[in-house]
Amino acid sequence: MKKTIFAGWALVALIQPAAAQDSPAPTTTYIHAGRLLADPASGRVETNKTIVVTAGKIAEIRDGFVGEGKVVDLRDQFVMPGFIDSHVHLTFESSPTSRLDAVTKSTVDQAFDGVIFAKRTVRAGFTTVVDLGSDPQAINALRDATATGKIVGPRIVAAGGVAAHGGHGDVHGYRQEIIDLFRSPTLCSGADDCARAVRLAVQQGADVIKTASTGGVMSNTAAGLGQQMSDAELIAIVDTAHRLGRKVAAHAHGTDGVNAALRAGVDSVEHGTYLDAESIRLFKAKGSYLVPTLLAGDTVARQAETADWMPAPVRAKARTVGPLMVDALRRAHEGGVRIAFGTDSAVSAHGENAREFALMVKAGLTPLDTIKSATVWAATHAGLETEIGTLAAGKSADIVAVTGDPLTDVRSLETMGFVMARGVVVRAAGE
Repeated sequence: MKKTIFAGWALVALIQPAAAQDSPAPTTTYIHAGRLLADPASGRVETNKTIVVTAGKIAEIRDGFVGEGKVVDLRDQFVMPGFIDSHVHLTFESSPTSRLDAVTKSTVDQAFDGVIFAKRTVRAGFTTVVDLGSDPQAINALRDATATGKIVGPRIVAAGGVAAHGGHGDVHGYRQEIIDLFRSPTLCSGADDCARAVRLAVQQGADVIKTASTGGVMSNTAAGLGQQMSDAELIAIVDTAHRLGRKVAAHAHGTDGVNAALRAGVDSVEHGTYLDAESIRLFKAKGSYLVPTLLAGDTVARQAETADWMPAPVRAKARTVGPLMVDALRRAHEGGVRIAFGTDSAVSAHGENAREFALMVKAGLTPLDTIKSATVWAATHAGLETEIGTLAAGKSADIVAVTGDPLTDVRSLETMGFVMARGVVVRAAGE
């Protein structure tokens, strides 16, 4: 009986509200910024500023170097808002063992891998990511753990995947019993079934919906890169998602699938390799974003020449698609399409996300435009513009800094000098 009473007391102690305990006052941090690009949309670089951070938020930005106590000296650094990668896969990474990993690693294994990759990502300056295709349990757990500070990682917007049976997003290249075992319940055939799949993805915790209107480079099948979902299926996915308050990102390479997804009203097209003049018209008419993922194209094109582990169908598509993606972004940007920075990291190595900036410059964007695509433009795309994307009073203290001037040498963004995510320093100055 005594053991039961003591156990009850212990339980009561554990569930006492935090308000009943003494909480220390939040620490104020003063960040001395030598050069500050607080709002990339303006392009205005200010000098000798102090960013005051309290309780994970920016309290104010003051002139000069002020404050006593906890001071971060970035007087020789170029300071900006934390970056946003609108297309990653945090719970895995392409490697010679990828096909085996897919059927041997548990959801828990994937989540633990995600802990490592999330830390690499945030330390590279990417304080927010949109994860567009991980196991729902693994990525949702990772999302919640980073949000509560249990692990070091970026803010995560987690997608639920909805794709066609036999298409990109399905399982390929295994024995049928393996395919049946690992096939996702959010695969669908027909408009009504695709509406069901969206509802299930939302029930499972999806913040956004990821679909695939065309074939994919990394699918181990020689099914091409053209449209694989019907117009009716795409319309059902978009309409259902929007009714449930979720945006839709559509993986699309082939022209037919890009345009079908845009006509259906998707919020973004990922990749867009074969977009044409009609695509550009539809992007602008619908207000949709292009997430170009040039780093993925660059990575697979290189791997196709050297990686003997790459399956033959994947190798053939990689050799074709990789070199075309830079030109697709060039044409989209010249045509006035809205761009959100995204890498498809997992195809490339996590933590190397900033290599995308130089590839975007190669496609004709200015260094400032690439920074806008990873801050203000991506924040609006994600619906988080009131919280992130600029440095201003009341916004999240997501702050990065580099040595040098990224407006003249965009590759300086590949080496972070300081990273703060939601008020927590994850890469210290001088580290």
